[in-house]
Amino acid sequence: MNPSERIDQYIEDIPDWRGATLANVRKAILEAAPEITEEWKWMGSPVWCQNGNIVVGNAHKEKVKLTFAQGASLPDPDGLFNAGFNGNVWRAIDIFEGDTIDESALQSLVRAAIEYNKTKEKKAATKR
Repeated sequence: MNPSERIDQYIEDIPDWRGATLANVRKAILEAAPEITEEWKWMGSPVWCQNGNIVVGNAHKEKVKLTFAQGASLPDPDGLFNAGFNGNVWRAIDIFEGDTIDESALQSLVRAAIEYNKTKEKKAATKR
């Protein structure tokens, strides 16, 4: 299976609200930018990438967690980040049953992560 098919299967295997939530945020993430690719990493985690990792999505026992690889460096004017503040690099959004997520704000955060990755990529190229 390719990564997108594995993610389809992962979501399908979660029969409760977490599967539906992960499917909805996946759709919003993919709609944020046309060049986003899906990968399957770290022994079973859906990862969305463009110019590097953007966000990892996992269904946990009581929540869906979206972990932004460079979240600490991203603007979050809508206050979506609600977890991971102790880390120096990543930030996360924990979504619990009954929560709603502002898809437009999520897409803005995804686009900010893409821009951050592009900037990081340019800096690495100038150091060579």
